[in-house]
This record gives sequence, C-alpha cells and structure tokens, in this order.
Amino acid sequence: MIASVLSSLVLLLLFSFTTHAQAQWWKVQTSGVDTNLRGVSVVNVPDGKGVHVPVVWASGSNGVILKSLDEGKTWKRLHVAGGEALDFRGIVAFNASVAYVMSSGEGEKSRIYKTTDGGETWKLQYTDRRKEFFLDAIACLSEKDCVALSDPIDGKFLLLKTTDGEQWSPLPSDNIFGTGGSAARVFRSWDRGHSWTVAETPIIHGNASSGIFSIGADENNRVIVLGGDYKEPNRSSGTAAYSLDGGKTWQLAAQMPGGYRSALATLTMDAGWPSGRPAKISPMITAFTGSTPIC
Repeated sequence: MIASVLSSLVLLLLFSFTTHAQAQWWKVQTSGVDTNLRGVSVVNVPDGKGVHVPVVWASGSNGVILKSLDEGKTWKRLHVAGGEALDFRGIVAFNASVAYVMSSGEGEKSRIYKTTDGGETWKLQYTDRRKEFFLDAIACLSEKDCVALSDPIDGKFLLLKTTDGEQWSPLPSDNIFGTGGSAARVFRSWDRGHSWTVAETPIIHGNASSGIFSIGADENNRVIVLGGDYKEPNRSSGTAAYSLDGGKTWQLAAQMPGGYRSALATLTMDAGWPSGRPAKISPMITAFTGSTPIC
C-alpha cells in the first residue's frame, strides 16, 4: 500500500566513514512533481571537460520517472508508453542514457522496462500474469547482470535474473529463502542467490506496514537500510541502520533521516581532508513523500 501523496522531495545525505565521524549533513530538494517517489539511482558521468558529475534518476507512483543532470536543481519528466498508472518503485541507472525501471502491483502491473536513449523510449522486458506476482526490488552488478525480487509465491520469494541485459528468468525455487513472521532482516548471498545467510536489524518492525524498504552498499562492505512504517510516515525512530561488516551486524543510525523512507542510492567519489589525507565521500540519496520533512 502507498501512503497518501502530499508533495515529492529528494534528500541528499553526504557522509564519510572515519574513525570518529559518520553522518555530516542533510540537504532537502524538491522535484516539482506532486507524487510519491519510491525509487532513486545516482551515477557519476563525465561532462564535456572530463569532470565527473552526478546524474540522478528517480521514480514513483502515477507513472513518474525523473532525471536530473545538475545535482537535483532541475528535473526532466520521462514517460513510459502505456505506463501512466504504474507505480515505479525501483530504478537502476548506469549513465545518462541506460537505466532499468521496475513497477510494482499485482500480476501484470509488475513490470521491468529498460531504456538506452536517456528515457525517451522504454522497452518492456518482463511481466507475469499470476496474481501473486508482485515485484519489490531490482538491483544490478552491471548493465547486463541484474536481479529482481517478487513477493513470495507458494511460500518462497521469486528471484529473477538477467545475464545479458535483455532476457529475464527465475532462479530455481529450491535455492530461494522462505518467509514467515514480522521481522526486519537482511538476507545475504555470496554466490548470486544460490545460498543465503540472514541477520536481524534494529529497524522498526512488527506489523505489515513497517520494516526495511530499501538497502544500499558500497565497495567497502558498508551497508545502509532504510524503512519505517508507511502508516505512520512521520515517525522517525528506527528508520535507518547501518553495518560496517557487510551486513553481519547492525546498529541504528545516530541521526535518523526523518520519517518513513522507501529508497536510497549511494555514490562514492574521491575527496580530500584538510590534513591532506585522501578519503572516500559517499553521498546517499533517499526519496520520500511528505509536506513537512523532518530532518
């Protein structure tokens, strides 16, 4: 279910992990579109001078897909033919031209599209007529190597994969983990979905409307999960947690991003400290809906 739509905003969190420091600051930006944003993706793209600049893609309900080439100052509305009523809850981009977008809903309302021309046109790559089919998430290791997760069918999650960026097929159900209970857990696989381990997180949970709604990681085994309770969207406690060991153990964030959050993306770039030591700065972008952001 989707929380009531008030206004659409995008948050950017700039943080650096050092021995003593974590979250640095939050910046709120408006997208200018009145809808419920559910997905976000960010990539570094070289400009005409060879300088890498972030390109941000976002997606949401009512068929909304957005792209910004100027760090969120302005946004371009993109359209999927026949997708005006779809709920686009996931988006993964690789540059300013290539991206996947995933819609959620029962049966054929759950779809995977791909664009190779910056969002001018989109090709439908996968859907399923079964009523139980309900896509929840999409993630990629490369433009050709991606997975998508559906709600459980017959008690087990359905995990789809593509290895060529065009054709999608389900992983064998014998290798997919089952579900049960109201929990906020993270499942990990080191062999591309053939086996799994699980860890508990401190994200708020306990009913059907609460739990983890998004996850992001970087190359240094740092992982962040966001969530909350979409029926209490302004409740900020227990909405963000992080792991510094690849998801084995988890801690609540020292400063919560606000209320319920449903998407995030991370981007790592080189930066310098005043002392001259090189460091990695990771911006985190989250999408949410609300008339008064709590930061």
